[in-house]
Amino acid sequence: MRFALLTAIALACTCANAQFGSLLDLGKKALDKKQQLETANKEFTTDEEIALGEGIASAFLGAAPLHHDQNLQRYVNRVGRWVAMHGERPDLPWTFGVIDTETINAFAFPGGTVIVSSGLLKRLNSESELAGALAHEVAHVVKRHQIQAIQSQASTDFWAGLGQDVVSDRVARSGGGAVTHMVNQKLVDMGANLVKSGFILRPLDRSLEYEADRMAIVIAARSGYDPYGLVAVLQMLAQAHGDGDGASVFATHPAPGDRIAELERLGPSVFDRYGAQPQVEGRFKQIVGAAK
Repeated sequence: MRFALLTAIALACTCANAQFGSLLDLGKKALDKKQQLETANKEFTTDEEIALGEGIASAFLGAAPLHHDQNLQRYVNRVGRWVAMHGERPDLPWTFGVIDTETINAFAFPGGTVIVSSGLLKRLNSESELAGALAHEVAHVVKRHQIQAIQSQASTDFWAGLGQDVVSDRVARSGGGAVTHMVNQKLVDMGANLVKSGFILRPLDRSLEYEADRMAIVIAARSGYDPYGLVAVLQMLAQAHGDGDGASVFATHPAPGDRIAELERLGPSVFDRYGAQPQVEGRFKQIVGAAK
């Protein structure tokens, strides 16, 4: 009798242990998935950021072709790279381009690609204004504003689908190395999907735009340009808005008057100290004016 009782107890314990073990396995799997998701949501590595940006830029330029004037493209690229050298992430593979559209806008993508419209260029008056506009976009990349927006607004499924591959790749690269081909392609594809869905063209938080303006003033001044260049761009945008033009830029940025008011909080220090730096009007008008 006692043997039978002990046997029954042993069997019961075995079943209980099996059930408990299954619960532990389920709990462990849930915890692993949660940790993968949290890891995937952490800050992108530079390699991952560049791969994602490549996908975004490729899809974007597929829908908005570059301007045909190669001299204009070289000029904007030279000014942009010079400005980017004076930011906090000079080693990114910076690329600047002009799309052929009369709309007034500029875009920055993760990893260092910056696009401006020919419509914007035609309404600028000097290289310092161009530098100010480009410095604003450079600041977005430097501060990883687009990555912040993607991480804060993208659905959980977006990251869950990418999480396991990214986590596995990061573990494999713990000793150094570039993004693997598989993960690189996933990031490129996801960048393209962000463009197709319209996600990448959504406006950033106002605070991020104001931060980019403040940083742009400093970057432009470091680059040797008149820091009032960006202010002049904002004044032009205010005028364009009053004329009923520039609808595209106002869909993605705060009102120019609000941006100028925020810059006024910087005080006169930066503007007074560097306000005498050149505006470079002649070279700008010669190259931009010749573009057709």
